[in-house]
Amino acid sequence: VQLQASGGGLVQAGGSLRLSCAYSGRTFSYNLRMGWFRQAPGKEREFVAAIRWSGGSTYYADSVKGRFAISRDNAKNTVFLQMNGLKPEDTAVYYCAQGGGSSYFSDRSYDYWGQGTQVTVSS
Repeated sequence: VQLQASGGGLVQAGGSLRLSCAYSGRTFSYNLRMGWFRQAPGKEREFVAAIRWSGGSTYYADSVKGRFAISRDNAKNTVFLQMNGLKPEDTAVYYCAQGGGSSYFSDRSYDYWGQGTQVTVSS
């Protein structure tokens, strides 16, 4: 399985970006989920959002609720992260991931990771 993330960039505070993550390869999991994590310099990687591929249930970190939205395109094997109302503290490298583990929020439940895309929010 390979994941390719794109869509990062530099944006002013209050602006928007849309990240995309396309995956290729065959995966078999009833509980398949795609997630977004981020890691800022000097900080640990943290959960941002996740979506269950079957059914589309979504999960968000408290810090992004109401501002970010995760969605998927089943036909294109692609997951999106629409980020609105961006803040300087959202600056990080954003990673998409795929897994089928027991937790949507833990990076240990994800088996495959994309290469990361940089998001920088200026104040």
